[in-house]
This record gives sequence, C-alpha cells and structure tokens, in this order.
Amino acid sequence: MSRVTARRKTTRLSPAGRIQRPDTLAVEEPLEIRVDGRSLTVTMRTPGNDIDLVHGFLFGEGIIASAEDLVTARYCAGTDNEGHNTYNVLDLRLRTPVPIHTRNFLTTGACGLCGKTALDEVRTHSRFPIPHDAVSISIDTLTDLPKQLRAGQKLFDATGGLHAAGLFTTDGTLLALREDIGRHNAVDKVIGWAVRENRVPAHDLVLVVSSRASFELAQKAVMAGIPILAAVSAPSALAVDLAAESDLTLIGFLRAESMNIYTGEHRVT
Repeated sequence: MSRVTARRKTTRLSPAGRIQRPDTLAVEEPLEIRVDGRSLTVTMRTPGNDIDLVHGFLFGEGIIASAEDLVTARYCAGTDNEGHNTYNVLDLRLRTPVPIHTRNFLTTGACGLCGKTALDEVRTHSRFPIPHDAVSISIDTLTDLPKQLRAGQKLFDATGGLHAAGLFTTDGTLLALREDIGRHNAVDKVIGWAVRENRVPAHDLVLVVSSRASFELAQKAVMAGIPILAAVSAPSALAVDLAAESDLTLIGFLRAESMNIYTGEHRVT
C-alpha cells in the first residue's frame, strides 16, 4: 500500500536563524473509482482505508444502500516508476447495475447551484429521515469528543496537514476514526465503516469533524441518518439550512467547554 506520509526538504526560518531540515508531509494521491468497468470519479485522498472510502462515497451518492449492494471491491494493477503497485484504482462491482452515464451526483459546494436546489437534491435522495427524538447527548459528553478525536489523530501529529472524522455513541464511546487530506474523504471513510458494519441508518451515532461543517459534510450526515453533527469550527449558512430542513442537530465551534448549537437543540441536555 502507498505510504501516507513522505519526507521533503525544507528551510526553517525562525528567530534562531535559517535551518535546512527534512519535514514530514501528508501524502495526497488520486483514487480512481470504477463501477462495473466504467470510471465514475477521481478523488484526491490520503491513501489508506480506501474500501471504507468507496463504501461511504457510493452510499452518500445514493448508489448503494448497504454493503450487500457492493459485490466486489478490488485494486486494479497500476505501477509507479519503480514498478510498485500504486493502489490508486479501485474496481467495484454492484449487485444491481446503475446507469452511471445518466446519474447526477448530489450537490456539492463547487456545483454553483442555488441553496434551494441543493436542499431539494438531498431531500429527494435521502433514504433515512432523522427521527426527531432519536437520541440525546449531555453537554459534558459533547465537550469531551473533540479531545478524543484529537488524541486519535496520529497522522496529524506527524504532518499537521490532515482532517479527521469520528463516529461516537451518545455516551462518548469512539467507534471509528479516520484521517484524510480532504475533510469530505475523512467523513466518507467513517460512514463507509458504518455501512460495512451494518450501522446505517446511524440514528444512534454522533459525527464529529476536526474542520468546519460545510454543506457537503451535513449532506453526508443526513444521507446516513446521523442525528448529530459537531464541528470544531464554523458551519456554512447552507449547512445550517440543510440541518434545519432535515432535523439534524448541528453544532459548531465545539471547543473546550463551549459550543454554538445552530439547530436541533432539543438533543443536547
């Protein structure tokens, strides 16, 4: 498997002077996802947990509803200059073929569509409406989750350049944590884990992210039926709109002993 970190030379400037030294960086490589022999998309990701990534991506796009819908997932042959397999192409076979050429991916922050269109897209595709009284979580438990997430970010410790996503129970138990150069990939990886573990719809889980809460991340939570999304940074306005439309509890600026609850305050006790 490809390495997740790489060493590069850098010149460090500080009051102590100019020092040349190696630095550890996060690896970013393309992953081509092929479905039933046809190229579906290419995403830039940090290698690792690719099977979780594709399960989460296909689930979020409404292509699969469970792990049983994906019959096989295997790496295709692909080599670098030294003849080593790059593991950058995954070939997937669906139990029921999907006409990829006629599919439209769900709306992302780069699509240029208006907010109402984006909200309508998610509402149309989501299989698992979030129950209004699905779960509740205590303030003390919530404020502890970013600490647990940060403690598990081993690659961030080495590189300082990776996002993280974690799935927790409402009593604060960490079930899955994934890191990636892309925050959307990190979320796809933990949701893909949930799909493979038959934990979707995830009506009893909490999603915590080390980044801001964009519309795309809120969309992925809604698609999986996750009732609570908490971010250490800010949400976007469209993410808040989607959360309100979908009865998703959306929390931002979850740091130390404080937080902002934008929607779904009834789940925070």
